[in-house]
Amino acid sequence: MAAMAAPPPAELPVPPGRRRLSLLAVEPLLFLATVSLGLQGPLATQYLWDRLGAEHGYSDRNSTESSGCGDGNATADPLRQEVEALVSHWNLYINLGGFFVSLFSVTLFGAWSDSVGRRPALILPCAGMALQTAIYLLVMYLELHVAFFLLGRVLSGLTGDYNLILASCFSYVADTSERRVRTFRVAILEACLGTAGMVASIGGGQWRRAQGYINPFWLAFAASLAATLYAAFFLRESVKQKKAAKLFTLSHYKAVYRLYTAPEHPSSKWKLALYSLAFFLIVTVHFGAKDIYVLYELGFPLCWASDLIGYGSAASYLAYLSSLAGLKLLQLCLEDTWVAEIGLISNIAGLVVISLATTTPLMFTGYGILFLSMAATPVIRSKLSKLVSETEQGALFASVACVEGLCSLVSTGVFNSLYPATLHFMRGFPFLFGAIILLIPAAILG
Repeated sequence: MAAMAAPPPAELPVPPGRRRLSLLAVEPLLFLATVSLGLQGPLATQYLWDRLGAEHGYSDRNSTESSGCGDGNATADPLRQEVEALVSHWNLYINLGGFFVSLFSVTLFGAWSDSVGRRPALILPCAGMALQTAIYLLVMYLELHVAFFLLGRVLSGLTGDYNLILASCFSYVADTSERRVRTFRVAILEACLGTAGMVASIGGGQWRRAQGYINPFWLAFAASLAATLYAAFFLRESVKQKKAAKLFTLSHYKAVYRLYTAPEHPSSKWKLALYSLAFFLIVTVHFGAKDIYVLYELGFPLCWASDLIGYGSAASYLAYLSSLAGLKLLQLCLEDTWVAEIGLISNIAGLVVISLATTTPLMFTGYGILFLSMAATPVIRSKLSKLVSETEQGALFASVACVEGLCSLVSTGVFNSLYPATLHFMRGFPFLFGAIILLIPAAILG
């Protein structure tokens, strides 16, 4: 197996004229892209809350001062619930539009990168994210209709959106890592997600509280632009034998289809399907819970301000780092599959506590219990990567990104619809629902 491993980084070809600048590290690019996304997510939701609340005659600040937001009258405020449901629905429309488009573009660009290289599949989505952020800024400067948020998301989706960045980065790591250390390399890449998200969440919440929405979104734009320039001028290509290939052809979709219907090793067929199903359920719950964290924290009885929302988002991202450390320690005495099972137990317990949280300390306790919740996904990504050949990594991670796009589609539809529908009897029911769903991948892996 060692003979089939990718050669060490020093042996990869370096384009002429770029020997001093070329770097074999995709982590900085993923960090910058995640900072941009991490700033936009919670702030866009809060902007929708303030903007739609003002349009419907509801001021959260005035309501907080008059009712205390912590007393029992706040939960019966029909106008507040109307705004809460409206924001949830707009989040649904924006996410549905973006991820439905990217579902097709990611598959196309991902398989294409197996031939032409990873760098083009990194430059395009980073530029698309920068364009999306620029449109968001125009909405805020000119006070355009919030439907333009949907336009920005769709344009970003056409270039692959954040899912293509993830797919290309994981393909890059698969190109440049040996099989025996791939799980930990993937976990390091996922830890970059947590670090960047934590920085963006803490900084974004405090910054928005001090200066409003405009300046944090300028930083998000700069981070996306910096990621684009890094991919274009500093990142070394990881595909060793590039070749010309048409972009707009059905052969790229067929390459992804053949992975599951006619894999190189027939015994891999059912493993690919089962691991993909487990991955789909885990990420669906993860995305769905993350979509409604901010709404859950803004509403009664928590009624968090922007600084607490930032700390809460940072606490959720901290699970990436704690899961990396836990993965490394648990791998010393356990197989990867058992590490994933422990991660799922952490995830289930944390969601149950969050579903019952009525106070700030209990909410942060739930976040703390999630400390190993991200240990399952790097294990599954690594196992999937080892089931296909080196020349199929782009198609594989494009299919994984396609699954992630479907996760976002399903999670946004289910959780953003379930949340307003269950406000009247249990605000935390979507989190409890997610914990029950996670029992299925735990059984599959077991």
